[in-house]
Amino acid sequence: MPVCLTIAGLDPSGGAGIIADIRSFSAFGCFAAVAVTSVTFQNTTGVFGAVHQTVDSVRRQIETVIDDYEIAAVKTGMLPTCEIVEAVAELIEKHSLKNVVVDPVIRSTSGFKLIEVVALQAIIERLFPLASLITPNIPEVEKISGIAIETSDDIREAAVMMRSMGAKNVLIKGGHFEEVKSGKRMAKDYLFLGKDLHILEAKFIDGAAVRGTGCMLSSAIAANLANGKDMIEAVRAAKNFITEAIRGAV
Repeated sequence: MPVCLTIAGLDPSGGAGIIADIRSFSAFGCFAAVAVTSVTFQNTTGVFGAVHQTVDSVRRQIETVIDDYEIAAVKTGMLPTCEIVEAVAELIEKHSLKNVVVDPVIRSTSGFKLIEVVALQAIIERLFPLASLITPNIPEVEKISGIAIETSDDIREAAVMMRSMGAKNVLIKGGHFEEVKSGKRMAKDYLFLGKDLHILEAKFIDGAAVRGTGCMLSSAIAANLANGKDMIEAVRAAKNFITEAIRGAV
């Protein structure tokens, strides 16, 4: 059973963060290991605060897991401080960890700021070059690139910019981007494998907002990479998984 490590925040209500990651890893037959970066206070209505772990706590969590297990894939989510980002990057480099999926989490769906400004810059400088894939949503793309996303051309321009920042492959999640096709709204994601663009489409599912979809998608991609799938197969399988999760959500 491949071991996948998630380095992210804890949502005690179970909708997002490491609990969502564990569910995704398990759904694809992987064993879940975790390192908690922050304990958040949230439920289905919003995020109300957080207490971040010390950099020593995060480092020791990761090191004890790595010393015992062979890690097949890593997913990073909420990395709240510059010091934590640096420690994570150092450990990825030191242990030559593979299949690293970086979800550059900035804000919760309810608008709560989850990381420091300098931490985002550290993610760009230290983790983008180490990542097999980064998975920003549209608001995150705008924050990282400085480009207002209004058209698909803007998405392409932003992807080029993020690749210039060191990202090898980029999945821009289109859930916040209005795209209408044949009278139907589409859930359209843009996967840039190097310079090559692959567009993944599914019918947009109307209904109540589902928390943790970004967490689940990135961890599902990591799990599929751990299982030996190539990048486009891993992303397609993860997108199908999220589509069905949203369709069946209560």
